[in-house]
Amino acid sequence: MLPGVQTHLPLAARSIPVEPGQPDLSSYERIVVFFSGGKDSVACVLHLIDLGVAPECIELHHHSVDGHEGSTLMDWPVTGGYCKAFAKAFGLRLYFSWKVGGFEREMLRENARTAPIAYQSETGQVVVTGGERGKLGTRRRFPQVSPDLRTRYCSAYLKVDIAARVLTHEPRFQQGRTLVVTGERAEESSARARYARFEPYRADRRDGRKPRYIDHWRAVHGWDEARVWAALERYRVNPHPAYWLGWGRTSCRACIFGSANQWATLRAHMPQAFAPIARYEAEFGVTIQRRRSVVEAADRGTPYRCDPSWLAIANGTSYPGPIRLPAGQWRLPPGAFGEAAGPA
Repeated sequence: MLPGVQTHLPLAARSIPVEPGQPDLSSYERIVVFFSGGKDSVACVLHLIDLGVAPECIELHHHSVDGHEGSTLMDWPVTGGYCKAFAKAFGLRLYFSWKVGGFEREMLRENARTAPIAYQSETGQVVVTGGERGKLGTRRRFPQVSPDLRTRYCSAYLKVDIAARVLTHEPRFQQGRTLVVTGERAEESSARARYARFEPYRADRRDGRKPRYIDHWRAVHGWDEARVWAALERYRVNPHPAYWLGWGRTSCRACIFGSANQWATLRAHMPQAFAPIARYEAEFGVTIQRRRSVVEAADRGTPYRCDPSWLAIANGTSYPGPIRLPAGQWRLPPGAFGEAAGPA
């Protein structure tokens, strides 16, 4: 802990065991988990608890893909509600951040600057920053399947940049040491396998007159999927509704990396979500997957069998629970070990 820094969290005073390749968790004033509600970010939280980190030392940050202004184009409507229910069940603080107007406004940008970023501060106020500078630009197309974040701009503009903006603007992150925890796993792709498990975070500025000390730990990077599900089973965590509908990963409901089966499922069971995607592709004259439209992709796929009760929950804005199931009631969802269609 930096000398002379006051902290309201007891983490720095705790003695937490250090595993090989793991940072010294007791040296940080705060631990920030970028929390999607998917199995891997859930596993990160459970791993921190296993290591002895007290709940009051952990804060969850969720980046809302569709924003908070009314758009429902891309993400699972229930995700925000699931994150709230999870945080409440484990006694954790949860903060939301987003690009104003969300995915849809950024996609429809025409001769305009990118929108401001909004986030919930520690005091509970919503802070809006940015959007006044930068070049005018036009998108009028979906992000496309690519490892290049300039082409697959949804990850860069709606997650990575938002996270960095919060960490560089919120006052508490300008003091002491912060550990950012994310849930990328090497098993997911060759690109993610090359990620460092532990390194300075991109918003770190530990040199200079006003240092900002932020490390980045990919806490489950070396885990296989079986270990992730085992962690959820041990804590009896009911996974995100997307897994109960057959999805193997919880990205957006209409993730650009979606498989043919997932596009077919969206069209068959959630036509209100599929139709605007297909309509925008036709309007732009540019498809998400370049070689075929989402309609053509859906034609190639077979819809998952979806439980109507889970469909209703997934398409609602609140999660009725429970998060932690009674003893003996936990089981793997249909999406476990299924199609791993999602960001690479």
